[in-house]
Amino acid sequence: MSDGPTDRPSAADEVQRLLRPDLRGRTPYGAPQLDVPVRLNTNENSYPVPQVVVDAVVEALADDVASLNRYPDREFTDLRKALTAYLEKQSGVSVTPEQVWAGNGSNEVLSHIVQAFGGHGRVALGFTPSYSMHPIISETHGTTWVDGLRSAATDPDAFDLTAESAAQQARAHDPSIVFLCSPNNPTGTALPFEVIGAVLEAAPNAVVVVDEAYAEFARPGTRTALTLLAEHPRLVVTRTMSKAFAFAGGRLGYLVAAPELVDALRLVRLPYHLSSPTQTIARIALEHADVMLGTVEVIKHQRDRIVDRLTELGARPVASDSNFVLFGGLRDEKATWDALLDEGVLVRDMGIAHHLRVTAGDAHETTAFLEAMTRLAPAHILPSSADRQEPPA
Repeated sequence: MSDGPTDRPSAADEVQRLLRPDLRGRTPYGAPQLDVPVRLNTNENSYPVPQVVVDAVVEALADDVASLNRYPDREFTDLRKALTAYLEKQSGVSVTPEQVWAGNGSNEVLSHIVQAFGGHGRVALGFTPSYSMHPIISETHGTTWVDGLRSAATDPDAFDLTAESAAQQARAHDPSIVFLCSPNNPTGTALPFEVIGAVLEAAPNAVVVVDEAYAEFARPGTRTALTLLAEHPRLVVTRTMSKAFAFAGGRLGYLVAAPELVDALRLVRLPYHLSSPTQTIARIALEHADVMLGTVEVIKHQRDRIVDRLTELGARPVASDSNFVLFGGLRDEKATWDALLDEGVLVRDMGIAHHLRVTAGDAHETTAFLEAMTRLAPAHILPSSADRQEPPA
């Protein structure tokens, strides 16, 4: 047997040859998971699940563990009832269990939407910058993605989306799916409510998805798209328990839509996609919603601290309706990210020039971030336009 080189391809080459051509060269989604003292890069709730809820979950799981030889309730009936009860109390909007669908995180229900209403020859439209999983889910399910534009195209520190602009772009692309975020990630801003109606009218062939993952953190007076569901059978509102509920590890996302649209999602869901333990822990958390949401106002206070202090430092934070803040005015966002990491603080580089995103943590974490930014400000924050003006001759 020869010990010399062969022409056999490497495993990597073989995998790339067999991989779908449209997936070659892509990188998977994921924020850095680094062991640092202050992690403020993934919009998690920094507060642990309250002990009373932990005890209730452990007790309820005992029955599930004893019956794991059986498949879970495929229709997650009790969980859907719990979700409808929570939504009515939180938003004042009455929905039925038949209007509710759930999955392992909101990404799974978003995936179900694209599988059912997207696909080859169809277009999904979103307005960048926005949640980066929308294009990933769309394209990996064979749907053409179109990056719609916000006002940041002309103003690097403004990320507004007007009804007129959104409608014009929707008419131009005739999408099958439109993604709107309110509050938007990564900018944190709630969507002007009239945008939703304008897009529904301008895109008559589209399912319009309003992603309300951060709805519980919105400032007073912010309206929810749930109020439009009765009039619009093509509207879908998605939410999650990962953020306000401090339940990111529980992996439960859900949507609300017309019963007929929800029924269509059964065509693409995997059998028994929600495990018995997942259904149980989510249901118990919803039964303790008041306790689970007890930190929301505290987090909003920390968010507002961030906005106020960064403004004082000369940065340009975007007013936020979420549990994070996008801030601009940086000389070099990558250098600032590295400098914060050296200070033991991990934030998120969203790929937006001169901007970073920081999660509002607990009081200690927020203080650590703000103290680090105070030290870094002179070297990392650009002077304002007023400061850059030449003195009069």
